Amino acid sequence: MATTADRPGLPIEDVQSRADTRQLPINKVGIKNIYHPVRVKDRQGGDQHTIANFNMYVALPHNFKGTHMSRFVEILNRNEREISVESFRGMLTDMTKRLDAESGHIEMSFPYFVMKKAPVTGVASLMDYKAALIGEFHAGKAELWIKVVVAVTSLCPCSKDISDYGAHNQRSHITISARIADHMWLEELIDIAEKEASCELYGILKRPDEKYVTERAYDNPKFVEDIVRDVAVRLNNEPRVRAYVVESENFESIHNHSAYALIETNKDA
Repeated sequence: MATTADRPGLPIEDVQSRADTRQLPINKVGIKNIYHPVRVKDRQGGDQHTIANFNMYVALPHNFKGTHMSRFVEILNRNEREISVESFRGMLTDMTKRLDAESGHIEMSFPYFVMKKAPVTGVASLMDYKAALIGEFHAGKAELWIKVVVAVTSLCPCSKDISDYGAHNQRSHITISARIADHMWLEELIDIAEKEASCELYGILKRPDEKYVTERAYDNPKFVEDIVRDVAVRLNNEPRVRAYVVESENFESIHNHSAYALIETNKDA
């Protein structure tokens, strides 16, 4: 059988552009887990150069067999070696238009660092956080979500109340995903999470600092339910946040399970 390799002058068929007859649209199709350099501005006026993990999808109409997977990578590499937060919205719109899709979705996940000072001695050290930008494009409109995962300390109110001395505490992860209507620093969401925990974490603690954080947590006990409600109150009072999901997972120190709570709100619904 003759092939296009035997006749190099013949065009190669674009198979994914064939029609599909199953009448089933696909909500998201694209690529996952591709890494690319990014540049993120921080609240102190600097640039953080890091590596982000990207997921990129578009919606596929029922009559198309497939999408053009290579175009996702081309878009990722198209404009600049390092993608910035400022170029993120443009990339989302460009991807959706270039793939002739009605809607598109990009997730950009990366480590983010904040220099923090210990509460008593003032010793400075870096804290790392998990952060993400999530973009949705639909009906000609782009929406941007920002997400942070913040490690904190939580101390059990019940344990404190029933014990003659001491109380059990644990490390917790507070996750905030917020759809924003205007610019908001990642540090602002981090601040909200840390202020509503029993106590925040630090990279370096000297003995006076350790005394402070231990007593701070003891004086500020919170159930997992308290944490998500207190964070939600702060987000309800922030006009730039139009929708949010706040989660808290306490990695229990005296149980073989985690405690978990979630609140989801859409102010524009």
